[in-house]
Amino acid sequence: MKFFVDTADLKQIEGLLPSGFVDGVTTNPSLIAKQGGNMRETIEKICGIVSGPVSAEVTATDFDNMLKEGEYLASIAKNVAVKVPLTINGLKTCKKLREKNIMVNVTLCFSAAQALLAAKAGATFISPFVGRLDDIGENGMDLIKDIVTIYNNYNLETEVLVASIRTKQHLIDSAIIGAHVATLPPKVIHELYDHPLTEKGLKAFLDDWAKTGQSILPK
Repeated sequence: MKFFVDTADLKQIEGLLPSGFVDGVTTNPSLIAKQGGNMRETIEKICGIVSGPVSAEVTATDFDNMLKEGEYLASIAKNVAVKVPLTINGLKTCKKLREKNIMVNVTLCFSAAQALLAAKAGATFISPFVGRLDDIGENGMDLIKDIVTIYNNYNLETEVLVASIRTKQHLIDSAIIGAHVATLPPKVIHELYDHPLTEKGLKAFLDDWAKTGQSILPK
């Protein structure tokens, strides 16, 4: 399973890179605005340190301007994945960009029917939002199961990129189901390696080692 980091914060991305956790990055207009920097410069900098796909989202809603924005974003770097919303114009834009071999991440997916349409349009990634479905009383993971099953039934090449992940359990369930990618806020990534028994076990080992008075490295 690939891990994408859901942030436009360059420092947070740089901090995670040495771990090997970063297979790509997802951004959106809200994340870019939060950082307060220039959009193009931000995407360029991220693409300069991350070799995997970096999602950059269009803001137009009509087809003509969506396509122009998508082509512009794709020109920033070879590893840009243009992010378009799951609307009819977004799907038209997806098809046109894929014809030019530009990666496309179709976002704001909330149903299996929408995911099937995105795959038919040739999307590189489909981004179903599990947390937002949970917020309205639905089970977001049921959607992931449905999409993975449908894609496997027909050998569709679109990768399921689970978005709006709020908890470690969301990630675990996505991995069990067989989703290809999870995009995670840095906070959730840091929570993945924390476990009280790990800390307790490490303390016990170190306490016992200290009693020996030894050092692994020669003094």
